[in-house]
Amino acid sequence: MPPPMEPTLAAYPNPFLRYFAATRPPFLSVTFAACLVGLATAALDGAMLRPLAAFFTVFFALVAHAGINVLNDYYDALNGSDAANTERQFPFTGGSRFIQNGVLGLKAAGLFGYALMASVIPAGLWLAWTSASGLIAIGLAGLFVGWAYSAPPLKLMSRGWGELAVACGWLIVVVGADYVQRGAFSPLPFVAGLPYALHVANVLFINQFPDYRADAAAGKRNWVVRLGPQQARWGYPFVVGVAYGWLIGAVALGALPWTALIALAALAPALAATKQLLAHAAQPAELAPAIRATIGAAMLHGILLAVGLAAARKVNGESGLRHEIAHAELAAREDIARFPPLGAVAELSPI
Repeated sequence: MPPPMEPTLAAYPNPFLRYFAATRPPFLSVTFAACLVGLATAALDGAMLRPLAAFFTVFFALVAHAGINVLNDYYDALNGSDAANTERQFPFTGGSRFIQNGVLGLKAAGLFGYALMASVIPAGLWLAWTSASGLIAIGLAGLFVGWAYSAPPLKLMSRGWGELAVACGWLIVVVGADYVQRGAFSPLPFVAGLPYALHVANVLFINQFPDYRADAAAGKRNWVVRLGPQQARWGYPFVVGVAYGWLIGAVALGALPWTALIALAALAPALAATKQLLAHAAQPAELAPAIRATIGAAMLHGILLAVGLAAARKVNGESGLRHEIAHAELAAREDIARFPPLGAVAELSPI
């Protein structure tokens, strides 16, 4: 299969489509899967899912990710790494090429990226108002990590902290999607979301191998640059092992239902990518299949994990445990009807 063509101004005469394509829409799918995992953990614990809130959670998580993608292109254009990248494996590495090919101006790309990030704030405040105020901290943490990944002075991707930032960022998405529905913090989305977040971190990690020389020339000090491709390649199977070890351990300890093990199916493309990377770490032209398999493993893991979590209640049946709402003797009449569908028990104390 021939590689896709890089963008040109002639290919995007419509300004809306030009800006939309600059967000790299296919890669937003990893955020969609993270939201599914968060919604599934909330449903597993008995939260009544609110469809409108779920829709806006997913939509604006995608908008935030789009803004982060554009800002990453902007700052990589400023540091020169994308322009110097002659071994890129488009569309996976070397940026979107919208700036380098003159489809978007540098200033326009920067303004667009920040505008996308800023547009998430009002939506986040509304979602916090409909759920609980802790969502504000979650949202600010996510925006900060997304900004700090590329932007100076932190430039986490250039200091060897990029993988950790990505893992934290997508774990935050899972926790946030759960929190909107639950209205409180819970350990479940952290436990369920970590192996998925590690998968997404491996997407970043493997993308650094074709970009190795350009990153080094631009002064980026990620782990592939620090260690060299031959040594750094062993980091990939290590992360895969931690992700699946965590998943199996969480099920064995009862922190996740056994149905979550359906996500083990994603180990097949992850192992295929591992084999390809170990064989071709220093050969950028040979790494496109491994990168595709890594993205596929992440998506498959996220979707199957969400399915497994969502199916757990149906497969295992009700546990008999119920949430209790204290001091419900002052409940409004219209709220009384909400107890049965929520599976909640009213605790009444004499006044």
